Amino acid sequence: MEAVIPDKLYFKIGEVADIASLRPSVLRYWESEFGVLRPSKSRTGQRIYSSKDLDMVLTIKQLLYVEKLTIEGARKRITTGNCKSGPGSPVYNERNGEMIREVCEELRKLSNSLK
Repeated sequence: MEAVIPDKLYFKIGEVADIASLRPSVLRYWESEFGVLRPSKSRTGQRIYSSKDLDMVLTIKQLLYVEKLTIEGARKRITTGNCKSGPGSPVYNERNGEMIREVCEELRKLSNSLK
């Protein structure tokens, strides 16, 4: 069930639906049920999902479809922070982990150069 996430900052609702294998109507419904899922809107009113929003969509899908939680149960799990976010999580993949390590290393170098 691991989704392949393109290397982009923002996604349209149709792209998110394709990546998550969901219908756009499901995404719009989840926006009304999960306060943490709030994509911004463009000047034309089109939903613009960030990569963080996409990760949340995949987490919600994992909780509802794989772990078989109710919407209320998934909402509680998300708000208490008991969601997996490492290996084994639907939103984690090795490419993202490598990018995070590279960014951390660059930040360390920058921090050392400022001392």
